[in-house]
Amino acid sequence: MTTSALQNSIVKDIGLAAEGHLKIDWVEAHMPVLNRIRRQFEQDLPFKGLKVSICLHLEAKTAYLAKVIQAGGAEVTITHSNPLSTQDDVCAALVEDGVTVYAKYNPEPAEFKALQLRALEAKPDLIIDDGGDFATIIASERPDLAATIRGGAEETTTGIIRLKALAKEGQLKFPMVAVNDAYCKYLFDNRYGTGQSAFDGIIRTTNLVVAGKNVVVAGYGWCGKGVAMRAKGLGANVIVTEIDPIKAVEAHMDGFRVMTMLEAAKLGDFFIAVTGNKDVITGEHYDVMKDGAILSNAGHFDVEVNKPELAKRSESIRTVRRNIEEYRFKDGRKMYLLAEGRLVNLGAADGHPAEIMDTTFALQALGLRYVSENYESLGKNVVNVPYDIDQQVASYKLESLNIAIDSLSAEQEKYLDSWKF
Repeated sequence: MTTSALQNSIVKDIGLAAEGHLKIDWVEAHMPVLNRIRRQFEQDLPFKGLKVSICLHLEAKTAYLAKVIQAGGAEVTITHSNPLSTQDDVCAALVEDGVTVYAKYNPEPAEFKALQLRALEAKPDLIIDDGGDFATIIASERPDLAATIRGGAEETTTGIIRLKALAKEGQLKFPMVAVNDAYCKYLFDNRYGTGQSAFDGIIRTTNLVVAGKNVVVAGYGWCGKGVAMRAKGLGANVIVTEIDPIKAVEAHMDGFRVMTMLEAAKLGDFFIAVTGNKDVITGEHYDVMKDGAILSNAGHFDVEVNKPELAKRSESIRTVRRNIEEYRFKDGRKMYLLAEGRLVNLGAADGHPAEIMDTTFALQALGLRYVSENYESLGKNVVNVPYDIDQQVASYKLESLNIAIDSLSAEQEKYLDSWKF
């Protein structure tokens, strides 16, 4: 434990560290790609002398990413991106490992924001962001904090939307690598990770059967595809709602019923919003829902399920199980909201599996190195992860699985590069 990390950190209880170390050790054993990158970083020290501030869901897999960045020579500071996903024992373990931590489970909103600000006030050279939280704080409140930042990497779809909006208005102060748009992110993390972890949170929290139930999935992007696939695998009758006609046709061709949310609201037993937008489920939908409907969000912010309109229709609100709030309507019907409408897979479970986050966080680590080495030529833009980094991560993953694939011969490459046959 470094004196600086211990003195500066704000965590719930440093005495919880032992359990946190066990969690981090477990994910480390199941993240072979990140382990390989850590060995590279220990030799190359790409972040030597640099400060890195991280804003992510603060649980064991994120903690190990922080340790990999630290192994690359960085002085690492980390904070939370969601009040319910923070694990206090993991925070304590990171402090013992020399990482400065500003995070607690479920703080008051003002403290949540203040702790994020503390991580930025560390004057980082590089950042890793989630949902664009760091970038929007800088743009809206503290532009002075951009002075030291070379650039960073963004984890989520929602964050990239916000970053592109900032860039369009000339408010993005440094380049940000769009990790979410890399193949090895959205094909695996968004689809297989969200699909499994969303139901992990729902099943852990409710202890109810999914088979035979009507599961309404709002949004058929890569996250929605994963949720719908897992719901089908659990035996559910899956209904998809969409605003994009192309994705709606895709959902139909994948074998799912497609309809408006107002139609689906009358049928659903479980509702899972995965859009990244606000007011996906609102008052008109509550008015026709069945008694006992279960509402959840696997998008990003707690705005997809409209909570004020849910409360407006209720004569009583009470917590009936951990992470389940019962809204009793004036007509006697009950609606159940999971994890306060925040991310159900992280607020009510442990997030994506370690093997899934292995490739995502490998992209984060290599993407951060890329922006650190090339920031002067990238401009103040949202930039893609270079394809060779994407392929490198996939190759490392295949090697860890002992899977070999073919390669093109010289003749095949010549054939593909020519218009003559």
